[in-house]
Order: sequence, then C-alpha cells, then structure tokens
Amino acid sequence: MKEELVPQLFSDVQKAKCEYSLYEFTKQAWHTLHPSTPFVDGWAVGAVAEHLQAVTEGDIDRLLVNIPPGCTKSMLANVMWPSWEWGPYGMPDMQYINASYDKRLAVRDMVNTRDLISSEWYQERWPLKWKEDDRGKEKFSNDKRGFRYAASVGSGLTGWRGQRFIIDDPHSVQEAESDVERAGARFWFTETTPTRFTDPKKPVYVVIMQRLHSEDISGLIVEKLVEEQGWTHLVLPMEFEPRYRTYSIVPPRHHKAEPVRMTRVRDEGDPLAHWVEDENGELVYSQDPRAEEGELLWPERYDAEAVRTLKVQMMVEGGEYAVAGQLQQRPVPREGGMFKRDMVGFVDVPAKGVTVRGWDLAATKDRDGRGKKTKAAYTVGVKMTLGFDGAITVDDVVRLRGDADEVQRLLLATAQRDGYEVAQSIPQDPGQAGKAQVLAMSKLLHGFDVRFSLESGEKEMRADPLAAQWNAGNVSLVRAEWNDTFLAEIGLFPGSTFKDQVDAAGRAYHEHLKDVHDPVSLFGARLIT
Repeated sequence: MKEELVPQLFSDVQKAKCEYSLYEFTKQAWHTLHPSTPFVDGWAVGAVAEHLQAVTEGDIDRLLVNIPPGCTKSMLANVMWPSWEWGPYGMPDMQYINASYDKRLAVRDMVNTRDLISSEWYQERWPLKWKEDDRGKEKFSNDKRGFRYAASVGSGLTGWRGQRFIIDDPHSVQEAESDVERAGARFWFTETTPTRFTDPKKPVYVVIMQRLHSEDISGLIVEKLVEEQGWTHLVLPMEFEPRYRTYSIVPPRHHKAEPVRMTRVRDEGDPLAHWVEDENGELVYSQDPRAEEGELLWPERYDAEAVRTLKVQMMVEGGEYAVAGQLQQRPVPREGGMFKRDMVGFVDVPAKGVTVRGWDLAATKDRDGRGKKTKAAYTVGVKMTLGFDGAITVDDVVRLRGDADEVQRLLLATAQRDGYEVAQSIPQDPGQAGKAQVLAMSKLLHGFDVRFSLESGEKEMRADPLAAQWNAGNVSLVRAEWNDTFLAEIGLFPGSTFKDQVDAAGRAYHEHLKDVHDPVSLFGARLIT
C-alpha cells in the first residue's frame, strides 16, 4: 500500500510545484509540446518566468523584456504564461489579446496554448472545459469566460478588449529599418492598444522582443514611458556588459542578490539606460548573475561556437549594428554605428575650399506650457567645408531648442556671421506649406545664398555618403566646445536619441555633392581642372 502511494505523492508534489511557480510549470509542461526536444534550462529562462509571474501576482503591470532571438521568449510569454494563469494559478477568467508583426506567429502560439491545455497531462491536473462554439485558431474561449485573441501589430481591434496585452516581436527585421513601418507600429501601440482593456484603470502590458532599431517600440517605451508609467525593463544581452546590468523589484530565485538602492540613468544619445547606486533610489535586485565581461547568456543552449557562428552570419549584411541590436539589446555598436569615432580627425582651422551650412529645423521648446522638461528635437546648423584637395572639415555647429521666432532669429544671426559666401541649405516642407516656408525664409535671408530642397529617403540613406567619407578618414572637426556633443550623437547614429546634427551634416555634404557633380559650378570646375 505504501509503495502505491509513492507515485501519487510524487505527482502531487510536482503539481504543487507547478501551481507555485511558472518556471517549474514550464519545465514540466515542455515535453507535452516538444516530446522529442529536451528542455534546456538556464537562469535566463528563470528570470523571464519570474518577471511574468510578478505580473500575475500584481507586482508589475507593465513589463518590457529585451532578449535575443531563439531564447524561448514566445514559448514563455505567449504559451506557458497564459496556460499557467488559466490552470495552475486558478485564473481561468483571464482574457488576453496577443499580437505580433505577423499574425501567423500570434496564431502559432495560440495553437500551442490550445494544444497544451487540451493535453492529457494538463487536463488530469487542471481540468478546463472549452466553449464548444469558440475553439478556433485566432480566437478561443473557455467556459469560465476567459479567452485569447490573436492580432497583428497595426491591425484594428475595434470590439475587442482584454485584461492582458501580450506584444511579442512587434517588428520584423526588415520592417524595423523603415521609418514608415516603425511609425505605424508606434502609432498602433500608443493610439490603439490603450483603449483595448476591459478595465482602463488596470492595463497590463507584456512586451517581449529583440531590439532592432533605436526607434522601435522598445525605444519608444524606454524614451518616453519607463519613468512616466513605471515600466519594468528586463534586459538580457547575449554577452554580458557590466555597464548595462539589469535591475528590477523581482527577487531572483536562481542566484543570490541582496536588494540595493539604485537609480536608472540614461545619457543623452544612449539608446539604453544604466543603473547607478543612489541612497535615495529604488530598492531593486540585480537580475543578471554574470560577473565577467562577455559571459554568455545561455551557454547551455548557445555556447561560444554557436554565438560566434550566429554573429558571423548576422554581420554579413547587418554588420556590428545587427549584433548590437538583436544580440546585445542596445541597437548601436559600442564603438559607434554608421560613423566610427576613431576615424575622425581634429584640426585648428577649416580647410580651404567651398563652405556650406546645412540645416535641420525644429520649432519646439524644451519645456511644455506647464514648464515641464521635454525631449524635443533641436534646430541645428552644421557648417562644412569641402577642401580643394577633397578633404572635409566640420567647422561649426549651432544648436537650439526654441519656437518658430527663435529659430528664425538663429537662422538670420548665423547667416550674418557666416557671411554671404557661405551657402545656407534648408530643408523644405512638402506641399503648399513648403512654398510658404520658402517665401518667408527667402525674405528673411535677403542677399544670402539660400538653397531649399525636399528631404528624400530614410535618415540612414541620407547619411550614407558622409559616413563613407568619415569612415575613410577624410573628415576632421575644427576643435571647439561643440565637438563632444556632436561626436556623442554622430558616433551613436542611427541608435542615437537625437539625429538632428547628423541630418544637418548630411544635408551640408549633399549640397557639396551637387556642386561637385555640376560641371558649370565654380567649385566643380576647379575640381575638374
């Protein structure tokens, strides 16, 4: 009789472990969906599971997880977590909307969830009945009024509301490079999803993704919402970087970590915040047990050779930028993005040649009407000389956050200081507004060589020609106080928070190229002869 009780006792203990821990449930449930693929354990799996469980327990209501591809993120957040809440945790009435950049991915995870809950293993422990007329792939419900609904990022959600919004990989690798596609995803996130909660006072978000661009949805959350809305941000890079060690309120179960008081700090231009000790800061725990620079995230699954092979393939087209974003979760290489910092020179005087100042215009103050600090764009003018020998010098940078009148005063004062021989290249707004703008600025800058043109192409594309010269060692900066700010932005581009100085510099260089390729221009004639 005692021998017969042992298996039942073991089963009861295992069931109790599942009900206590999402991480334990994941380990036990794995074989049901992947019978031929053993579960590979690792502290990173536990860290993600513990943060999802903290959402369930009410300690976190907005969770952002950045983790490399292939690290079981979809299985954890989109399959195991909802299945655990419905059964082991006893919340069968929970309602979920889950979205991905491709609806087929969201449906894939829905099917896996349905298969897991329908399995003999699950039903023996946590019996749950389906609503028979609602068992589809894109939407299904149980008899306790819980449901799951699959959508694509950017789709309309009219009529659907839930208690949990799971957003898993909102961007594809290709679409993340498009300003238009990113803007559409960001608009959907900020304008559509907030109205899709059953209780608008208790919205619960889980956003889990690899970083693909500084202005992806993660970038939006980090830039504008982490502090305002109290998001918890879990960052798990493939190779450890001590500066970006992640902290949160969740006590880790996979390693010892004493609570410490820390404050999140984000340097201008840096796409990722870091934590510093602060006696008045938040009481948090280190989530990353690694100690040495370069230690791997999940060596049991991705050992050194696997990571090396992955990086080699990713760098064929994407270079260091792809590795920095998708693997390291900071979408800009440490040594710079398109512009390598160590390739620029410094001089005391500008080159002898033809000079142009390129402008990037903004008309927003750095404080709103209530006096609150904002992160508005700058109006920037970059003065650049293309020397007769082909060398390029960046001679001067002016930078202002101000209203339209202040911007006009800066334009006029700068043109007067530059002199009549320096061309002023100004971006023109499209349509009728652009025509009015040209008329007004032409009157403002009477007598100066003012040139207007529309912007075309993505920011990275417009910066490419200047980046080629920069990385070839053909660009120098005239030593001045503006050097550090200019280098901080251009060195991180396209991962920098602000891109105004790069846009202005790129415009100045493009204006030079027009002259160089025009055989009747004075400078073009000099170069040809």
